[in-house]
Amino acid sequence: MDVVKMRTQVVTGSNKSKGFTLLELLVVIVIIGLLAAYVGPKYFSQLGKSEVTMAKAQINSFEKALDTYRLDVGRYPNTEEGMNALLVAPPTAGARWNGPYLPKVPSDPWGRPYQYKAPGAKAEFEITSLGRDGQPGGSGDDADIVSQ
Repeated sequence: MDVVKMRTQVVTGSNKSKGFTLLELLVVIVIIGLLAAYVGPKYFSQLGKSEVTMAKAQINSFEKALDTYRLDVGRYPNTEEGMNALLVAPPTAGARWNGPYLPKVPSDPWGRPYQYKAPGAKAEFEITSLGRDGQPGGSGDDADIVSQ
């Protein structure tokens, strides 16, 4: 009897193994979508934090270069000289300029130049990145990043 049953399965092709149903595939797609909806925003919020961290690190690097400039020249560059004074000797620096103090002055992580002001609002100088939106003020990733 078992031989007859096996021959019937071979001839008819019914061995009771089926593919996935449409419902099973839809359930899997919904689960993947839910996972992506949960993980996606967390991933992209970390991306924004890394840009802010990079801007803070660059500003810190500028501060150190400006401190070295001050030790050599005796003062910080004024607003007109700006951070370009770290690359090329301004006429007012004289022979005491011992730079360049940086290989280049990079743009902020959003592709805009940093703003330099001397004297600053709270210190002898102020370096500012206007954040992701490029506008003064803001909050979160759009907030201004200011030295010191």
